Amino acid sequence: MKVQAFAALLFLLIAVNEAVVFEKCELARRLKNAGMSGYYGYSLGDWICMAYHESRFNTAAVGPPNSDGSRDYGIFQINSRWWCSNGQGRTANGCHTSCNNFLTNDISDDIECAKRVVRDPNRMNAWVAWRNNCKGRNLSHWTSGCQL
Repeated sequence: MKVQAFAALLFLLIAVNEAVVFEKCELARRLKNAGMSGYYGYSLGDWICMAYHESRFNTAAVGPPNSDGSRDYGIFQINSRWWCSNGQGRTANGCHTSCNNFLTNDISDDIECAKRVVRDPNRMNAWVAWRNNCKGRNLSHWTSGCQL
């Protein structure tokens, strides 16, 4: 058990060393190149606004425990109860991956999982920060000046 705990801690330290806090326009370019603009009817502004309010664009963000014991991981704060496995408690693991994969500067797996989340009936309402800060608002300022 101690070896597993040490290995998990070591992996998290390595992941944090590979993490990055994106600038708004760099993230917008990456999301646009990954086909997120207009994906399932959501604008690039929706995605950028959500990522800002969930993680402040930090790929190493890990949220505090939720009421069900799950946690949220990475730039999109993907939940361990439904979308990834953190090795603690029950998970549906809808994205078929370890939550630790969302803590690096390679956000391609985060993007693929976020796409999976919005294909679910809750769509972007799955993200509380999006509902509270972005939904139904003019989000043009999230991509203004980015020369997309």
